[in-house]
Amino acid sequence: MAEEKLSLNTILYGLIVPVIIGLVIILFATEIRVWLLNYFGMESSVPYILTFGFAWMIMFGLPLLMGLIWNKWAGGAAGFLMGSIYYLAMAGYSGFTYLSYGQTWNFYADASLITYIVVGILIGYIAGALNNNSYSFKRMLLAGMTAAITTGLLQFLVNYQWALEPNRNMTLADPAYAFFLVMLPAIILGVLVPIVAKVITWYDLSPKHM
Repeated sequence: MAEEKLSLNTILYGLIVPVIIGLVIILFATEIRVWLLNYFGMESSVPYILTFGFAWMIMFGLPLLMGLIWNKWAGGAAGFLMGSIYYLAMAGYSGFTYLSYGQTWNFYADASLITYIVVGILIGYIAGALNNNSYSFKRMLLAGMTAAITTGLLQFLVNYQWALEPNRNMTLADPAYAFFLVMLPAIILGVLVPIVAKVITWYDLSPKHM
């Protein structure tokens, strides 16, 4: 087999685009978040959605995508990995944040954060199981939306009922607002990922064809 030449297209999508995406993710968590907080204020939902909501969609978009374009097992496995990483990251971030206020909480034992692992597994598995290797956009959309909404509802239930006191109090203070913050990124993800999955099938880029 002849070796494929290194083209500008390969460099663009294999090096430049991933680096740009990585930098954007870092900027969202640092510079852009600070600017959003200064512009919209602490009480606005916009900074939260465009930072933590964006991070949530990045982490759980991958297992959802793998479930749609590969199978339920790939989606579930990717979800376990991504959910575990997100759980560890958020538990550490939350612990250090409250420690800076003089409060000590073990967020590694917080049910609402542990649920990220379960959400990751379920969102990928459910999407893959319901789509069942179909390339129909309607079925992908139905599977994606069902998986995203189901896991969003599960996350809200745990936040409301079993979360560690600081996180639970934030949910109980305004349940409708907390529900909105959980479900909006989930619904957006349920719409966007099936679109990406459909585009991938047009170009035969699914792992099943590699």
